[in-house]
Amino acid sequence: MKTIDADIIQRLTRSDLYTEFKNAFEVSTGLPLKLRAFEFWQLAHRGQANESPFCAVIAQTKHGCSAYLEAEQRAVSAAQDRSATIRCFADLCHTAVPIKLGERTLGFLLTGQISLELPSPDRFDAILRQVARWGTTVDLKRLENAYYHSRVLSPDQYDGFIRLLEIFGQQLSAVATRMMVQDAEIEPPMVRRARAYIAGHHADPITLQEIACAMHVSTFYFCKRFKKATGLTFTEYLGRIRIEKAKNLLLNPHLRVSEIAYTVGFQSLTHFNRIFREITGEAPTGFREHGARLAKAAAGNRRGWRSAPKAVPEGAIRLAA
Repeated sequence: MKTIDADIIQRLTRSDLYTEFKNAFEVSTGLPLKLRAFEFWQLAHRGQANESPFCAVIAQTKHGCSAYLEAEQRAVSAAQDRSATIRCFADLCHTAVPIKLGERTLGFLLTGQISLELPSPDRFDAILRQVARWGTTVDLKRLENAYYHSRVLSPDQYDGFIRLLEIFGQQLSAVATRMMVQDAEIEPPMVRRARAYIAGHHADPITLQEIACAMHVSTFYFCKRFKKATGLTFTEYLGRIRIEKAKNLLLNPHLRVSEIAYTVGFQSLTHFNRIFREITGEAPTGFREHGARLAKAAAGNRRGWRSAPKAVPEGAIRLAA
């Protein structure tokens, strides 16, 4: 399964959807972005255009590279179900946003290497003490220059950027699902027929017994072959199909959530809300509000960089609040 997941992440990485979003995100935010598989052994942002100059200097040392890799792995470990942000020894934020396929985590969107506080002599001295404990030799002048020229975001700004990644992560999860369930070249004919049957009857109260009977196989055989081909159980697949339909309907503000739930095939509003939250990470009402929130975030994020206040050491830069 890990090989299949890694292949999906590679295909997503090569997709126009990811490439175009990555370029737009990095240009508009100044932050690095990397889509990684569940397991990785190299720094996510090493050598990227938006890699923090400070991190680049530290990562040239063995201990510094290990420290940043450990920070990225801690972020990933904390982001199995939802996005997570941790801070490294230099007090920089590192964030992971999970890409899900049902209950399984395929990979992560990684960003960060950013401070939410202005550079300070005390903080820099603490960093130097840590470097000294490592017994590592670094170019102190270059390190100091990189530190005091580091970009700084406000917590609200960074939260807004992460929210954009969460929304995009949901899109990638949906694309990953389609990759798994619509690859006709490798799917058994029975699975293709089952998907077509589900697409045509998702609004009905379909049961496992019903679809197995329609495919003229036992429930055991159907479950085994369907899960092997799609990576999802029948229940998970049906739930995702219904939620995808619901997401489209939620864009219409004139439709009630309860009406949408029953339209796409849920027999209980409570069940609909629970499955919607499990798949998207939020309630249907929250998803409906994305348009306004996303527009507001985009408007704020378009504001340019400006110099830091005079109290900040010379060269420090802060993103406009």
